[in-house]
Amino acid sequence: MSSTSEDTGRTSWGLFRGDGVSRPVARMPEAPPWRRFGAATATDGPPVHPYRLGPAEADIVNAALHLRRPLLVTGKPGTGKSSLAYALAHELGLGEVLHWPINSRSTLQAALYRYDAIGRLRESARPAAEGAGADADPGEFVHLGPVGTALVPGELPRVLLVDELDKGDIDLPNDLLTVFENGFFDIPELARSREDAANGTAGAEVTVRTADPDGPPALVRAGRITCTEFPVVVITSNGEREFPPAFLRRCLRLDLPEPDRDRLLDIIGTHLGSEALGSAEALLDDFLARRAEGELATDQLLNAVFLRHGGAPADRDHVHRAVLRSLGEGS
Repeated sequence: MSSTSEDTGRTSWGLFRGDGVSRPVARMPEAPPWRRFGAATATDGPPVHPYRLGPAEADIVNAALHLRRPLLVTGKPGTGKSSLAYALAHELGLGEVLHWPINSRSTLQAALYRYDAIGRLRESARPAAEGAGADADPGEFVHLGPVGTALVPGELPRVLLVDELDKGDIDLPNDLLTVFENGFFDIPELARSREDAANGTAGAEVTVRTADPDGPPALVRAGRITCTEFPVVVITSNGEREFPPAFLRRCLRLDLPEPDRDRLLDIIGTHLGSEALGSAEALLDDFLARRAEGELATDQLLNAVFLRHGGAPADRDHVHRAVLRSLGEGS
């Protein structure tokens, strides 16, 4: 993309000029591959691209798959921790990733299921003549979260991404560990007596919605969901705090190193094509020098190379300084 080519009366780089003059655009310039959404990507979540991982790191991933253990992935920002979950789902054909982003208010209960108690109460109060009342299906008021959906029985496991677990409550890792060790969880609001379930009494089984908006409902027997294949669990951490030893003992730990020069060139070529490598050399040298001094993420380098290769004038150093700004710098 040339920085001087005209398109709808303006240069391809200078979309916005800050002079107060209206210049409607016929279309926006092409977005980076990792920022294309909707029809541009075949799956929910980040667009999937070939994922580069060293043989030693791949062996640890395979060990977690064979042992049916959660994979605890650590590393600096931009090393591809979250992307690993999408790469696993893509390469193994395991469908869409179930994503649970963690924050300080996250609870395991909400990630397992939500129960609309108020809606159930209102429905129960409706007259039976209106087609509802006390006979309303209780499963209509239960919605499984990402963890609950990951434990729904199936022939193949689902990929569950527990993103930035270290941002959650201090007790969350142990709460999560209990469910992963048991392989099941109960929904008391749907539980029938064990005798009813054993006798096959009608009402012992209900269907509930899952975290897949377009997926089939899940069958719940006697208020319990038990997995048949343990999900492929990828737990990411930025190393902001330590986890309990019992939790660490039951996970396989994978520390993703910062990519070296050769791997960075491979990443650039994978995402932007080999023709972008010529625009990357000077930016790569600057990136490596500054990464040693402070925090810079690989996606910042990709952004800078995309702009340089895609039309940003080479003499606009302030643009690239803004893109390659250290993550530790203040505002």
